[in-house]
Amino acid sequence: MGNTVKGHRGLLQGNYEGRLHHGNTNLLLESRLLRELKGRVNLILTSPPYPLNQKKKYGNEQGEAYKKWFTELAPLFKELLAPNGSIVMEIGNAWEPQRPVQSLLHLESLLGFVKAADLRLIQEFICYNPSKLPSPAQWVTVNRIRTVDSYTHIWWMAKDDFPKADNTKVLRPYSKSMQQLLKRGTFNAGKRPSEHHISKGGFLKDHGGSIAHNLLELEHLDGDRDPRLPHNVLSFSNTNSNDYFMRTCREQGITPHPARMHMGVADFFIQFLTDPGDLVFDPFAGSGTTLYAAEKAARKWIGCELDEGYIEQARIRLSDPALKEARKPMKAKSTTKKKTTR
Repeated sequence: MGNTVKGHRGLLQGNYEGRLHHGNTNLLLESRLLRELKGRVNLILTSPPYPLNQKKKYGNEQGEAYKKWFTELAPLFKELLAPNGSIVMEIGNAWEPQRPVQSLLHLESLLGFVKAADLRLIQEFICYNPSKLPSPAQWVTVNRIRTVDSYTHIWWMAKDDFPKADNTKVLRPYSKSMQQLLKRGTFNAGKRPSEHHISKGGFLKDHGGSIAHNLLELEHLDGDRDPRLPHNVLSFSNTNSNDYFMRTCREQGITPHPARMHMGVADFFIQFLTDPGDLVFDPFAGSGTTLYAAEKAARKWIGCELDEGYIEQARIRLSDPALKEARKPMKAKSTTKKKTTR
């Protein structure tokens, strides 16, 4: 496990530099990395190892050891944050070993994390993904006494009550009924059974979309309608087996990281909680999903990853030709701005 660093500066030929460090996150943060990044990170976005009952290749502690390890990260992460920065973590559910009972470990770990660094739990998000395999298999598919565990928790935390955020950057497409209402220009105003009073023009202004919900519905909940994800999340397919990363992994005989964050979810929080040029940090970078989304959105980024195999996967992801195409309009915009300000 050393804290050696592989230099990835210059890995991408673009306007926004990024670095991927090879080593144990805790050791790296306790040494040079913490001093370098202290108070500069605008968003820590990550999916840490889950508290699973079986050991996985990407490394995961169990039981009380997991809670201790997870909680000890909190003070380190807090020191990295800019005053208005955020921490966003995706964590799945846990189950008691050999029992059809959910564990409280992920909730206890969250509470320990928040309290250890005096953080605020700003909001919880639910990421619904029915493509997940039925689990725990023993109780869902064999004994048939539990239902499919098809969602993960995403916890948004910060140092104070008002971290940087702008929900106008992550609007959802309007529903068909709302589109019709805007076209019609009238609706039933007045007092509702809930005792809310709706003004005549209350819903007639076109804001470009509706405010996102804290349920990220990656596939249909209702087969009769399209999932109303924010525009940026819709641009990424949840099961895109033919994108550059998956295609290259197949060609090279590489088994992709088994617990990749959904690219659209990473992009949602980067757009929602940061601005172009801000710094995004993923302490458990895996195959580089967060780093890719940050680069594509013109954010600076830094990642840490212990497994050399996953670092190679991140290299593959970050060499996607689509990133060069995404950077072209950014470069043109930057050049235009410089000319204008002279």
